[in-house]
Amino acid sequence: MANNRNNNLVVPQARAALEQMKYEIAGELGIQLPQDGYYGNMTTRDMGSIGGNITRRLVQMAEQQLAGRH
Repeated sequence: MANNRNNNLVVPQARAALEQMKYEIAGELGIQLPQDGYYGNMTTRDMGSIGGNITRRLVQMAEQQLAGRH
């Protein structure tokens, strides 16, 4: 089956910043991320909380940037 992922980064250099943000948010939420990079044992609720908070923070950053332009 072909890989139909559409979540390619527009700016590949942002990958490290997003990874750092993931660990920061997980720490803030008290969620321990596995060191081996295997997330199969993580709960959907925990991963959704991390992803939702990443999205929330990215939207805040974009809003701040847009507000500064006007």
